[in-house]
Amino acid sequence: MRSRTDDQTTKARLRDAAILRFAQDGLEATVRSIAADAGVSAGLIMHHFGSRAGLRQACDDHVQAVIRDGKSELMAPTGAPSAMLAHLAQLEGYAPLVGYVLRCLQAGGVLTAHLIEGMVADAVEYLDQGVAAGTLSPSRDEAARARLLTDFALGSLLLNLPAGRDPLDLDALPGWFTAYTERILLPTLELFTEPLLTDSSLLDAYLAS
Repeated sequence: MRSRTDDQTTKARLRDAAILRFAQDGLEATVRSIAADAGVSAGLIMHHFGSRAGLRQACDDHVQAVIRDGKSELMAPTGAPSAMLAHLAQLEGYAPLVGYVLRCLQAGGVLTAHLIEGMVADAVEYLDQGVAAGTLSPSRDEAARARLLTDFALGSLLLNLPAGRDPLDLDALPGWFTAYTERILLPTLELFTEPLLTDSSLLDAYLAS
């Protein structure tokens, strides 16, 4: 798994090892097991991150940043199709991040709630960028739209999780994520490009009420 900016510092390598281990075993994975994966001592992880919560926060921040950067590229007024195809060509590399997010959703709790709120806030920002660039239609409630889209994406992933509470097979995860993406991409793009409803009567009735 490549870091967001190919950062190969010790701290980045430890964070990436943690993302992989958390994706495989869930958030209950021990710091000792992460250290073993990285070939370092558990004390070195504590040195860099201060605590288990600090390590988890670093993982959250990285995953959120990768998602934000990728979505922002798709909001550009030019080059969005090329950016989409480039992301599709690299799908397997995103699989550990997806596995990590799935494990966070399974675990719940304050940190997961904070991660989701961060994703919603990022969605507001990059959707605003799309509106400003003319690639997206404006919404009557931008924040509500951003939250709904985030809920759709995370809920769909959680429903399709391939392993429940069992350990995820990291070797099989890239293939699963590629197949999942290929299955949802056409109906998603169709739904967003060619509206499901053929007229605005339902929306008009709701707004009038």
